[in-house]
Amino acid sequence: MTRRTPRPAARDLERYAGLFASRTSVMKSSAMRDLMALTERPDVISLAGGMPDTSTFPAESFASIMVKVAVDNCAAALQYGPTEGLGIAKDVIAQVMEAEGTLVDPDDVLVTTGGQQVIDLVCRTLVDPGDVVVAEAPTYPGAVPCFSVYQADVVQVAMDEDGMRIDELEETLDRLEREGRRPKFIYTIPNFQNPAGVTMSLPRRQRLVEVAKERELLVLEDNPYGLLRYEGEPLPTLYSLDGGEFVIYLGTFSKILSAGIRLGWAVAPNPVLQKMNLGKQAADLCSSSLTQHFVSAYFGEGRWEPYLQSLRELYRRRRDTMLDALAEHFPPEATWTRPQGGLFIWATLPDYLDTTDLLARALTRNVAFVPGRGAFLDGRGAASMRLNFSGVTEDEIREGARRIGEVIAEQVELFGTLTGHRKPEPAAAEPGTVDPELADVLHLPRPGEREARRSDGAR
Repeated sequence: MTRRTPRPAARDLERYAGLFASRTSVMKSSAMRDLMALTERPDVISLAGGMPDTSTFPAESFASIMVKVAVDNCAAALQYGPTEGLGIAKDVIAQVMEAEGTLVDPDDVLVTTGGQQVIDLVCRTLVDPGDVVVAEAPTYPGAVPCFSVYQADVVQVAMDEDGMRIDELEETLDRLEREGRRPKFIYTIPNFQNPAGVTMSLPRRQRLVEVAKERELLVLEDNPYGLLRYEGEPLPTLYSLDGGEFVIYLGTFSKILSAGIRLGWAVAPNPVLQKMNLGKQAADLCSSSLTQHFVSAYFGEGRWEPYLQSLRELYRRRRDTMLDALAEHFPPEATWTRPQGGLFIWATLPDYLDTTDLLARALTRNVAFVPGRGAFLDGRGAASMRLNFSGVTEDEIREGARRIGEVIAEQVELFGTLTGHRKPEPAAAEPGTVDPELADVLHLPRPGEREARRSDGAR
């Protein structure tokens, strides 16, 4: 077979430019996806991805479950299924949600191809170009490309240690109302937020649900990490507080079982769920029957809760290792969150540093993280970074933090050389306040305060 000579990329773009839909001009790549190929290299310590540790799942269990599926349900597992999902999978989803104190009817569940598809389907169902979506600041970097492709106007609301500031949300909603703009939905990750790691307090959850009802606004509750709590008392989901009237619930098996099975789900008010179902029909007809049978067989063995507990214990140790490593290797001007669960720590450096530039230098040391700009749509987050602790070993966490710390130290020294002085540390903010000039920074314990605050359970 004759191999064609590749054309230059610029010529390809010119050749097809006239065929692209206008929405492609505002498409954005995910900050994590950009790093995936690079961080697959075995010599790179990746603190960038939201990776669960799938090596903890016993290979013999995987093999025996697949054998069971093959023996008992081979034909059905290899066949198309209903768009809304198989009943056996929806029963499992109801069981998982019940473990978090949320009761749902399996008939109200839409099985999806990962949690990411829920965000896409909600946008596909609700958002026209120019429509407003309200999100946290920072927000999940994987949602940014989805909002962009549907040409949403994303308005971000600041966070602090207790999650989204509902007072600022209400001020934002009032301003939008004066402008004649009604948000299509509010997007929030209330538990161990990605990327910030903070958790929305109970009073704020209650007030958010009240605001949604008072203003008849939909809320998309993204909850991949709710069962990955390492300390503190569980809090009710927004869906359970709302009763399913205005809250769309997003769940996934990616973090509690396996990302590779690509199964998530949505629970929503019935009219919304039906429209999402139609959108899913056009997208992929149905999610994998094979993986739905796998999930059903696995949960049928009754071993999922002990496995989940082992994950909690593993990730708790890794979180603590990363917190200690940051205290050792990051400069005293840096701050970071102390998550009670989930997979991420959000670190903020002196504001004369840019973590996008820092990443390029860190990659030369074979270590990666997600720059903070990827969690904003307005250019903020330059001095921040998202760090993942679940997908790497404790030794890799220590070494990765050391390498990043070295790069930071070099840049701090360079700044001092160029300016003749070190930039002074900002004055400490009052607890619970946000400096308007540093709205992307969460004012959380400084490294020297961390151990003292740990003793009284503070985050």
